[in-house]
Amino acid sequence: MAAFPRDIDAQSLGLSTSPTASFPSQASSHPGSALANRTIPLANTKHLKPFATEDIKVLLLENVNQTGREILTQQGYQVEFLKSSLPEDELIEKIRDVHVIGIRSKTKLTARVLKEARNLIVVGCFCIGTNQVDLQYAAEHGIAVFNSPFSNSRSVAELVIGEIIALARQLGDRSNEMHNGTWNKVSNKCWEIRGKTLGIIGYGHIGAQLSVLAEAMGMSVLYYDVVNLMALGTACQVPKLETLLSKSDFITCHVPELPETQNMIGKLQFEQMKNGSYLINASRGSVVDIPALIEAMRSGKVAGAALDVYPNEPAGNGDYFNADLNTWGTDIRNLKNIILTPHIGGSTEEAQRAIGVEVAEALVRYVNMGTTLGAVNLPEVALRSLTMDEPNHARVIYIHRNIPGVLRKVNEILGDHNVDKQMTDSRGDVAYLMADISSVDNATIKDLYERLESLSSRIMTRVLY
Repeated sequence: MAAFPRDIDAQSLGLSTSPTASFPSQASSHPGSALANRTIPLANTKHLKPFATEDIKVLLLENVNQTGREILTQQGYQVEFLKSSLPEDELIEKIRDVHVIGIRSKTKLTARVLKEARNLIVVGCFCIGTNQVDLQYAAEHGIAVFNSPFSNSRSVAELVIGEIIALARQLGDRSNEMHNGTWNKVSNKCWEIRGKTLGIIGYGHIGAQLSVLAEAMGMSVLYYDVVNLMALGTACQVPKLETLLSKSDFITCHVPELPETQNMIGKLQFEQMKNGSYLINASRGSVVDIPALIEAMRSGKVAGAALDVYPNEPAGNGDYFNADLNTWGTDIRNLKNIILTPHIGGSTEEAQRAIGVEVAEALVRYVNMGTTLGAVNLPEVALRSLTMDEPNHARVIYIHRNIPGVLRKVNEILGDHNVDKQMTDSRGDVAYLMADISSVDNATIKDLYERLESLSSRIMTRVLY
């Protein structure tokens, strides 16, 4: 799969000099980010382009935040923006000619869709999850995938804190009663959260922030994770999920969608919980067995629950949350002390702006410089930016199958030129090589490109100039 047009000559390669407009690189919103620690912006950075900027086509779906759209538009890319996701057949028609696609959680980039994306080089998931993309297929075809693992963590953590208080005080039921004209002032089974125990399943970016917020409100915190993680504050990691369930008053899930987390909270786990405990799921809809939750709430084992995610979710806003979508829809709406929200954990202005910046900047870095730091499906490779003092340099990117003998053949091709710097890394069956070559002209670049394209190991070749 080539990143260049099929007719390879100096004009069709679209080689361009650096644009006068500069791209301001901002630090990641997460202090531990690889980008924040491993790249140093240079004052006189040479801004590379793979071909004429007006030829780079970007498709943004699902109402990607305006900050992200502006960053991509300012690069001179052709940006098409749609507020909703698309059915698979329509998506295939749209994706055929684009180089960059930006999505959120509803768009499904299956192997069937990606197979038709003949020019696609990168996918931006403007969200945390990437399970909506066939990552293996994308990697095998040289398509990088980026996401935003940090930017909405605070928003989700704050939502969960609010739900803990709302469940403890039965605020949802009292509010509904007042809307219906009923005054029902009660204190029975309404609690302060101070002195209660919060059990966090999954102590990642969200779980850790939630831990700090909960302790600040006087809660004790237990957490369970499949790896040993340093506790923040006075939180305590427990070795077994059963231990957390049996000791916690409130339990909240923050795990990815994996085969191991499918129905992670089911009938057995509800039996292991304290009588009158509460459950919150703001992670993935497949994590909780909903029929088992309904039964646990009807029996009184679980006193309240808050769900922000579901096994099946509508593709857009509207009157779609019904029994046709999930067979238990009517049953769960009829329960007392249950909060149902439409996957809004990260839906704040602050989070969406931060996500827009984080993902859009990653896309620009990849398109313009080939940097894969933060990619979820390719090796993480970066070289120091070329500068304006290096005018006749080109950056060669060779994505290839990870098999013996490839580097020898590639270096035989590159060895005819002055290689200033080179880096390569592999991830599973895919390897990523980046090299900066000096003293090149259009004819040299064309020759390099064609020789690398002819190698049997090639997945994708890109030359940035």
